Amino acid sequence: MADQINSLEELTAVAGVEAVVETAAPREPVRDELGRAYATGKRKDAVARVWIKPGSGKVTVNGKEQDAYFARPVLQMILRQPFTVAGVEGEFDVYATVKGGGLSGQAGAVKHGISKALQLYEPSLRGALKAAGFLTRDSRVVERKKYGKAKARKSFQFSKR
Repeated sequence: MADQINSLEELTAVAGVEAVVETAAPREPVRDELGRAYATGKRKDAVARVWIKPGSGKVTVNGKEQDAYFARPVLQMILRQPFTVAGVEGEFDVYATVKGGGLSGQAGAVKHGISKALQLYEPSLRGALKAAGFLTRDSRVVERKKYGKAKARKSFQFSKR
């Protein structure tokens, strides 16, 4: 095949059609008038509203410090993950309100919200956060109970007689 097409210009010359090449516009930072970025994070039944702004790394959840609201070290580690992956530890203050679910789901919701807000505040961090999977909502939820069943899948005890 000596007559291979090597460039877009050759393709348009051969096909006689104008090719429209769209390049993605670079993402713009999304911030409010106070210089904050806002995002909603979700996990299981928990929904978190998260605002981030430049600061000293202070995290406030439902009006309490991070250590008071999420007492378990594992939950505190979950909240730090987006900052660690993006390489901006201690550079942003976080204010979050979270409702629904349990503490583990709420920590996951705040993590999701922080990740989304970070990529809105600084679009260049999107690649690292997306590669780590922090921008994807974890869609796993509790399976609902079906009628004719004791629970979601458990059947009533079978009786032959």
